[in-house]
Amino acid sequence: MSEICPKCGLPKELCVCEDIAREQQKIDIYVDKRRYGKMMTIIDGLNPNDLDIDALITKLKKKCASGGTIKDGKIELQGDHRTKVKETLEQMGFIVDLS
Repeated sequence: MSEICPKCGLPKELCVCEDIAREQQKIDIYVDKRRYGKMMTIIDGLNPNDLDIDALITKLKKKCASGGTIKDGKIELQGDHRTKVKETLEQMGFIVDLS
């Protein structure tokens, strides 16, 4: 017998909680200039309670071939990767706004 999702009540194989959470979040992507002129792509607006944020940052770091971290609920990637991140998140079902 499969496990039941506590949020939606469906079996884990059919769970749609993460898909719904993706559609409800509005994500902002912007670039911040750090020390010594280094650029950082900041992804803001993610709710870490609804998503597997560790898997998301791993996928984004692989796609952009850069380092990154999670600080204060925001994903920070080294370099200017706004277009790559926007395309990747939209393919995953997020609503993205470039700033």
